Amino acid sequence: MDSNGLTVLSLFDGMSCGAIALREAGIKVKQYFASEIDKAAIIQATHNFPDTIQLGSVVNLSAANLPKIDLLIGGSPCQGFSFAGKQMNFKDPRSVLFFEYVRILNEIRTYNPDVKFLLENVRMRAEYENVISSHLGLQPVAINSSLVSAQNRLRLYWTNILTTTTPHLFGETVFTAIPQPKDKGIYLRDVLDDVADTRFFLSRKDIEKLEKQIAYESERQESIPVERFMELFCDIDFCETYTLAPVSCFCPENWISNHTIRPSPEIERFPVSAIQNGKAIRDCSSNTDSTVIISGAIVSPQFGGGFRPILSGKAPCLLATSSNSAACLIINGDDMVLRRLTPKECCRLQTIPDWYEWVCSEPQIYKMLGNGWTVDVISHILQFL
Repeated sequence: MDSNGLTVLSLFDGMSCGAIALREAGIKVKQYFASEIDKAAIIQATHNFPDTIQLGSVVNLSAANLPKIDLLIGGSPCQGFSFAGKQMNFKDPRSVLFFEYVRILNEIRTYNPDVKFLLENVRMRAEYENVISSHLGLQPVAINSSLVSAQNRLRLYWTNILTTTTPHLFGETVFTAIPQPKDKGIYLRDVLDDVADTRFFLSRKDIEKLEKQIAYESERQESIPVERFMELFCDIDFCETYTLAPVSCFCPENWISNHTIRPSPEIERFPVSAIQNGKAIRDCSSNTDSTVIISGAIVSPQFGGGFRPILSGKAPCLLATSSNSAACLIINGDDMVLRRLTPKECCRLQTIPDWYEWVCSEPQIYKMLGNGWTVDVISHILQFL
């Protein structure tokens, strides 16, 4: 590799979380090429990294026209794989873009067989994961952002930066050998601002509307499809611009039935109406102060409807499906606030450093953060280069 730094190609670059992670990891970059089609994301990335060479759509990109690439990174669109979506697998045109990543990786390998790569994606069915692994030639490592931030965000990372092999009867299997990051012990209470603008607060009208819709759905059928949940939450008006999603948690790690989140057996349902009655359950991580934080909630007829708190002390996974974030109930003494997380707080959940400047609108910030990477996880992986 060039002593002057790496030549990097970032596919599906978005807000350039890869470039942020490289800088945070102290890795010199000679040239950074980015493939992205979202205009707002390009403006945002270029503002912070003016030397980035934007290449446009990945479909039109040819590695033969680029200098020798040392590092290929990217997180191809995940909507066709995610448990949160319809799981159409490779029939979803967005998920087909994974094969563009593979095509470009193979093109680079024709002149640089030692190129390092990193691909990120969501948790998915084993059969989908195996297809990706077969094309990349190794198995991924699963890392939850909760180790380095206050957000539950379990993702799969395929990379040859550090690998190991396991022999078996029919040969051997290559695994990504990146170790788990050290748990920094960061909780939602650690990233919240003391004061938030009132436009982030949920009104009683918003809460009542959500409660009625949930009650109606709960009576009408035993279970509600995830797609219907998404429709419910995105239909609720918040002020003039935003939508309310007290449960922006359609990633598996956010469901209360998931093994990574274990509520205490004595905890009863937390109905919506209890929010205004002062009935709250102390965050299990808050043992030394009077602040109570309920970092998200689960709404499901399987649990009798209503709200159930996530007791992990972490925020639910940020999503890009709407211009909001998980609702947060904060109780400090007699003060009680139910509000959305602010863009700054969401930046902290994704470990975006303070030097990164925003020049786009708030809805775009939420969208980019939901689509983006947890920077400290990527920096952790890249340090093994």
